[in-house]
Amino acid sequence: MKGDYWILFAVIILIISLVLHQVPLALVALLFILTGGVSRLWNKYCLRRVEYKRRLSHNQIFFGEEVIFEIEIANRKPLPLPWIKIEDELPEKLTLLKGKTSASHEERVTLTNIFPIGMYNRVKRRFPIKCSRRGAFIFGPTRIQSGDLFGFFRRDMEIDKLDYLLVYPRLVPLEKLGIPSQQLFGDIRLRHHLFQDPVLTAGVREYHSGDALKRIHWKSTARLGRLQTKIYEPTTTIDISIFLDVRTLKEHLWGSVDQLQEVGIITAASLAQHALNAGFRVGLYVNQMTRFSHGMLMVPPSRHPDQLMRVLEALAQLHQVESLPMTRYIREEAASLPWGSTLVVVSAQPNETLLATLLDLKRVGRSVTLIVIGNEVEEVNASHFPVYYVSDKTGWELIQGITLKNELDAEKHEDRDI
Repeated sequence: MKGDYWILFAVIILIISLVLHQVPLALVALLFILTGGVSRLWNKYCLRRVEYKRRLSHNQIFFGEEVIFEIEIANRKPLPLPWIKIEDELPEKLTLLKGKTSASHEERVTLTNIFPIGMYNRVKRRFPIKCSRRGAFIFGPTRIQSGDLFGFFRRDMEIDKLDYLLVYPRLVPLEKLGIPSQQLFGDIRLRHHLFQDPVLTAGVREYHSGDALKRIHWKSTARLGRLQTKIYEPTTTIDISIFLDVRTLKEHLWGSVDQLQEVGIITAASLAQHALNAGFRVGLYVNQMTRFSHGMLMVPPSRHPDQLMRVLEALAQLHQVESLPMTRYIREEAASLPWGSTLVVVSAQPNETLLATLLDLKRVGRSVTLIVIGNEVEEVNASHFPVYYVSDKTGWELIQGITLKNELDAEKHEDRDI
């Protein structure tokens, strides 16, 4: 360190001055040595008993809302610090309304704070952040640096603890997306007001001509010596299984890759909210694996009070890369879906293979609905199952309205700081 060179230089000057009997020069050299010694001692203990805390006012928040990022540094010793520098890594995609940041590395920025702190003192600073992007975001790590008053020595400390923030997608009424909500779920109620669930067997009865072979209860038939047929429990439980296709464009040629996906995610989230409010059991299936999920991202159907939050947490984690083609994923999951489940498929690329898969499911008795995202898509034949269209322009306006508001809020905070 440069402080070591100053002390070494001062020692050399002291020796020379003593040899030459230059008392003033010796006193100056001695002063430098004492200053260097005090600075070295200061540097040794400057970060001792220094405590740092980082907090977020919320760990889950909705798109467009505000979260407070707070840092707290405490100096719990009788040694004041003339300066301390704190560098926090933050996600670049969130809008910091107060404070200045500098570029760090890919999609990361550094928030720097420099200030003095006295003995047995504590300093808190709060920074409002507008959540103008959906996603899962990481705050940290943190680097703390301090040293002596003269800047001869510096000492660093790393805080590896991380904080996480989930920004849920925006929820909007289906009518704003151009989806007639009453018609969408009204048809399902009429078609499946009452049906029999083959998973729940209520008993057996004598075989009647025309009964399907798969309904024969073979154990009772063998015991009684005559054909017996299963009686299934009647049920009115209806499941809405939302399949979200994260694939947007065939080729990444223009800037709407994010746009189409975000509109699709908003559509899936709003569908889930509306279906749960209407009394359906809702499940989510996404053809993607995320770093927080094991296997394909899936939320099993449920009417639990926390089900909407589970769906939103899953949607908040999504990125742009598909892990499995949607057609293959639907075929793999369709067999295990609850009886009477209605498949609502949200896709920006409903190709012929996907349409053929949905038609096959329709033929075997499944209820199917397709929601197409985007304007640059050929019209789909809606004679076999309902098809609805969500304009990417309409959905993006809902996002841009909040984003523009965030930028104006940031400008107001900057003007206030000035």
